[in-house]
Amino acid sequence: MSELPVIDIAPLLTDGDAAHATADEIGAACRDSGFFYVTGHGVPPELLSRLDTASRTFFALPVEAKNEISMDRGGRAWRGFFPVGGELTSGRPDLKEGVYFGAEEPPGDLPLHGPNLFPEQVPELRDAVLRYLDEMTGVAQTVMSGIALSLGLDADYFRTGYTADPTILFRIFHYPPAPPDSDAWGVGEHTDYGLLTLLLQDSNGGLQVHTSTGWTDAPPLPGTFVCNIGDMLDKLTGGLYRSTPHRVRNLSGNDRLSFPFFFDPGWHSEVPPLPYTPGGRARWDGQDLRAFTGTYGEYLIAKVSKVFPQLAGEL
Repeated sequence: MSELPVIDIAPLLTDGDAAHATADEIGAACRDSGFFYVTGHGVPPELLSRLDTASRTFFALPVEAKNEISMDRGGRAWRGFFPVGGELTSGRPDLKEGVYFGAEEPPGDLPLHGPNLFPEQVPELRDAVLRYLDEMTGVAQTVMSGIALSLGLDADYFRTGYTADPTILFRIFHYPPAPPDSDAWGVGEHTDYGLLTLLLQDSNGGLQVHTSTGWTDAPPLPGTFVCNIGDMLDKLTGGLYRSTPHRVRNLSGNDRLSFPFFFDPGWHSEVPPLPYTPGGRARWDGQDLRAFTGTYGEYLIAKVSKVFPQLAGEL
C-alpha cells in the first residue's frame, strides 16, 4: 500500500455533505504532499486495457517505424514520438521514450495546438487515445470541482473560468528497465507545470514522491489514477497547495508504461491568484511562482522549450 491517501471522487458528482467531505479530503492532500490516488472515476477498465495494449504494440515497433511520427514532424503542435534520451529533465536526458498527444484540432498557427500524429502500423491507438482524452477531461473537471470546494469556492469556479476551454496534453511513456547499479533516472526530480496531472500506471511501479517524511513510493493501485497538482495551482494558491517533486526509476526488470494526462488552464487565460490563498509556504526550489504574469500559453511555452530545446524555435 501507499502512504498517499486514496480518495473516492464519485461524491463530487452529487450535492451536499458528501461532496464537501470529499473536497475536504482533497484539500488536506493538496496541503500535505500535493499527491493522492483517485477512485470512483468511472473510466471503463476496457478502455484502459485497450490503451495499454495498443501502446505496447507501438513501442515494440522498430525505431524506424516509430520515427515515422517523430516530434519534428509535428512542428508547432508539439506532437509525436521521441526516442530514449530525447527529453530532458533538469537538463539531463531521461531514460525513457514516449509519444506526445493533445486535444485533436485542425492545423493552425497556435503553438501546442493542432492534429495528433498516430502510427499507421497501430491504428487502434488513435481511437483509444482520443476516447481516453474525452474520459479524462471529465475526471479532471470533477477533481477541480473538489479543489474549488476545498478552497471555499463554488464547485464550478474552475469549469466556468480557468478551465472552461482547458489546455489538454497527454503523454505515453515507455521506461526500459534500468540496471540495478545505474544512477540513470527514467525521469529525474521535477514538478509538473500546470493545474492537475492524472497518471495511469502499469503494474511495474517506480514512481516516488518527495513528501514531508522524505522520498515515498507511489506504487500502482488497481483501478486508480495518481493525481498531483502542478506549479500553476501552487501559484494560484500562493503555495497553500503544493506542487511536489517526484521522479521515476524503473527497477522492476520489465518494460514500464505510464500515461500522464495534463489538465491546465485555457491557453489565453490570465492566471491571477485565487481569492482564497492564506497559509502559503516557500517552494522547495526557492522559486516565486507568483512572479509570472501573462497568459497560460506564454507560461507553458517558456517551460516546454527547456524540455525540448531542439523544438524551441518551432514554438
